Amino acid sequence: MPLYMDLHKGLKGLTLEDAEKAHLKDEEIQDQLGVKYHKFYINVAEGTIFCLVEAPNKEACIRCHLNSHGHLPCEIVEVNPSDFTAVLGEGGVTLTCAAVHPDGNLDSAVRTILFTDIVNSTSLTEYYGDIIAMTILRKHNEIVRDSLQKNVGREIKHTGDGIMASFVSPSKAVRAALEIQESLKAYRQQSPNIPLHIKIGINAGEPITEGGDFFGVAVQLSKRICDLATADQVLISDIVKSLCMGRNFQMSALGAFELKGHKESTNIYEVLGYS
Repeated sequence: MPLYMDLHKGLKGLTLEDAEKAHLKDEEIQDQLGVKYHKFYINVAEGTIFCLVEAPNKEACIRCHLNSHGHLPCEIVEVNPSDFTAVLGEGGVTLTCAAVHPDGNLDSAVRTILFTDIVNSTSLTEYYGDIIAMTILRKHNEIVRDSLQKNVGREIKHTGDGIMASFVSPSKAVRAALEIQESLKAYRQQSPNIPLHIKIGINAGEPITEGGDFFGVAVQLSKRICDLATADQVLISDIVKSLCMGRNFQMSALGAFELKGHKESTNIYEVLGYS
């Protein structure tokens, strides 16, 4: 059967216990409708819930919620199992099917999204030729993927001149970004004729997968932040800054920016290194 993620918003005040009771009610009647609820993710502070469910169609998902407790989703998308695990990982569940991280902590489905972008990638081929351009791309891929592996990041896709990745931990995403820039600096010192510079943007939110890709505000904002950056910069949103509070990162406030496609301005910070 197809695999779906449904999203419930505007549930401020809903507790984990409330969500557990609703999930158990779904399980009581799911066989009647031919659906199977696997786990749910709850972000109590934001009042959002994701449910992972197998069903013959979206209508069956809605009908099950309607008949069991009446909390209807505001959005349902079909996801591929491989896409789903790439974004949200393979953590376990509690006895009442609340999703948990591999470390045992409650999983809210919040993920940190990181984009890299090779600076002037289009003109590199024209100026330096195909061989140097491919050397730059391969070295970028090698350095970024090595840091993702060390910091438990997951590559979501290659964008042609960069990589999109997700992290469970915001601090590990920022640490990975700094390590990437440090490794690139060392590489440029060893190979001064290879002009490999990248920019990195990081944001956090609750993404959903569809058709092998992400969608949603969290992903779009991460890409816009990356676009805003200049060579060798690591820029983050105020959300990521807050989630990294207490970590030993040195940051500089750049101000509020109106980013394309977003009505509200976003406070942007540059990560300079470790304090």
